[in-house]
Amino acid sequence: MATPLPWLRALKETAVSGLSVERASMTPLIALRGACGVAIVIGVALVVGSPELAVSSAFGAFASGVATFQRSWRPRPVLALAAAGGLAVSTFLGYLLIGSTPAFVLLVAVWAFLAGMAWGIGPTSGVVAAFNVSVMLITVTLPTTVLGALSHAGLIALGGVVQAGLIVLFPVRPWGERRDALADALAGVADYARRLRHDPMAEFDPEPLIEARSAAAVTPRQARRRPRQLHGYRAMAERFRPVLGSLADPVVGGAPLVGPERDRVRELLGAAATVLDASARAIRRGERVRIPEEALGILQVPEGGGVLTGPARKAALRLIALTDDAVEAAQEPVEVSRPGLRPRENWQTLEDGEWEGHGYPASPKERPRHLHRPSLAAMVPVALRAFHRELRWSSPILRHALRVSAVASAGYLLGKALPPAHGYWIPLTAVMVLRPDFSRTYERGVARFAGTLVGVGVAGVLMALLSPNAELSAAFAVVSVGLMYLLMGTGYAITSACTGAYVVFLLGIAGTLWSQTAFERVWLTATGGVLAMLSYALFPAWETPLLRDRLADWLESAGRYTIAVFTTLANPAERAPRQVREALLDLRAARQEWEQTVSRAEAEPVRHRGRLSQRSATAAQSALVTLGRAGLLLEAHIPGRDAEPSRGAADFAAALAPTLAAAVTAVRESEPLDFSEVHAALERWNERAGEGPPPVGLRTADLLTDALDDLAEAVRPK
Repeated sequence: MATPLPWLRALKETAVSGLSVERASMTPLIALRGACGVAIVIGVALVVGSPELAVSSAFGAFASGVATFQRSWRPRPVLALAAAGGLAVSTFLGYLLIGSTPAFVLLVAVWAFLAGMAWGIGPTSGVVAAFNVSVMLITVTLPTTVLGALSHAGLIALGGVVQAGLIVLFPVRPWGERRDALADALAGVADYARRLRHDPMAEFDPEPLIEARSAAAVTPRQARRRPRQLHGYRAMAERFRPVLGSLADPVVGGAPLVGPERDRVRELLGAAATVLDASARAIRRGERVRIPEEALGILQVPEGGGVLTGPARKAALRLIALTDDAVEAAQEPVEVSRPGLRPRENWQTLEDGEWEGHGYPASPKERPRHLHRPSLAAMVPVALRAFHRELRWSSPILRHALRVSAVASAGYLLGKALPPAHGYWIPLTAVMVLRPDFSRTYERGVARFAGTLVGVGVAGVLMALLSPNAELSAAFAVVSVGLMYLLMGTGYAITSACTGAYVVFLLGIAGTLWSQTAFERVWLTATGGVLAMLSYALFPAWETPLLRDRLADWLESAGRYTIAVFTTLANPAERAPRQVREALLDLRAARQEWEQTVSRAEAEPVRHRGRLSQRSATAAQSALVTLGRAGLLLEAHIPGRDAEPSRGAADFAAALAPTLAAAVTAVRESEPLDFSEVHAALERWNERAGEGPPPVGLRTADLLTDALDDLAEAVRPK
């Protein structure tokens, strides 16, 4: 984590970041489908209606298309309908109140506040809600009557119906994103296996597994329709991680760093990586898995048991069984394609935490379970709970909502007081630029101005040279929106350029002078961006003061996970896989939140008393990564239910629980950490173990205690 930057340097770095262009995989067929939706709506409105109706309906199709490009696992037709429906309602209310400035400003304030609070539900909800508020500020300026307003709202909703219908009629690579997420998870584990061959302490990035879990959540209808390859096989990717780490680890796993055992470990890791990569490729493409015979030969139990012994041999056997599962899971339909694979015609994949032995369920179930995703209607209580959760002064979401509401209202009044007729671009820009954190707000402010300057410049030149009629302006608008859909993943500056050109061409359909549209949009956009950035400077929600809280949250979740694993080792007969699994998921979420907070804090130009220094944050992060790794290594060696209980593990877990609870509080309050009770429990366990090689649990406890000592040193008050 970098030293906090002064304002000038922070602004420079966010500006450079905002103008950067990223490489992204383009989806031309999906972009073409979205552009066709806009073209159909504009064409129909021009034929049967007026240019004003064509413009408003085009904005509905445009907003629906933008919603479907957001990062979301919800069905795309649902996103299109939801975005168009929300825009239709807000536009109709805006038409009713536009004649009264106080009433309309109140509507803008309330709508902007709700859009800001929508970030509490998720980024997709926040982006779509902000976009709807912005588009509403444009559509309500088109002249009409109350009855005409109803027609405009209906055509906006129709734009969403058209986009949703095209998605249903012309699906492009259905389930493709979910296939990619699952394949990325398998490929991430494969990369981890390859790195372990050369570095037994290599770190593992859990992000692909987090993404795959999010993608695996489906509605009951989706669960019945999804391909067999997506039926929960993510659980196997999850189970590879501890087994690979344990096999490679020279301390807990037991295989020396040099010699025949280490050579066998490297062979197994390389072959497992080959199987995982091949499975990932098959799942991504929806085809049969093809694995080199050499890798399959390595993943066989050698005659006579091989060179591995003890914990390393146990991990190797589990790895061989897991690779068998991965190969079979990637087949569609199921066929026994190699010796040693057991046929499972009636087997259904169970959810995490319910596998026995080497991944095979104790008893097949008639109905497979799945991660449940609520329907759009069921999201209403979820949204209400999210709103209630964020209604606290310390919440960055609430501060963002208040900021957006105040800026949108002030921007509208400022635009109305200025001479140009298109003053609504000030609040429009401010709403689109503002984000809950500093870096994205300032990046988008610079990117939007630069992109708008380019977009309206190009569109203005074309309008001046060609003087297009309504039909040609509509064609230019469709091309602009198609380019925006195609290039949406490359950066906000390019997206803003295409959007700026789209608005110029679209308003040209209604007869608006291009020169007025172009020149006014440039300086009004700049005014809106400055207003948004100034509002964040005056009413910020800094991430830097939250670093200690995020670190404490990570420590708390890591503690729950390790305690759950040691408790299971202490009493295998009462093992609770679901409890261990949920603790691991909480640990990953807490680590992800810490990393995101650190990333956002790096860009902030502020200093706060009690903040973690760069060295302390780096050392604390390394210690907590080791703490979580210790739990994962031990999880790979949890014995069966009939194994003997471990008194040493029970004593160690009993000492660990209150000590970590006190440590969490100490981290939050910047107080010293005391792990003396944990050291005492470790000593007692060592005494019970006596002579001979220490058991896996004891070696893991020793590794964990060292990590806690490193953490105490990292956060020790200076």
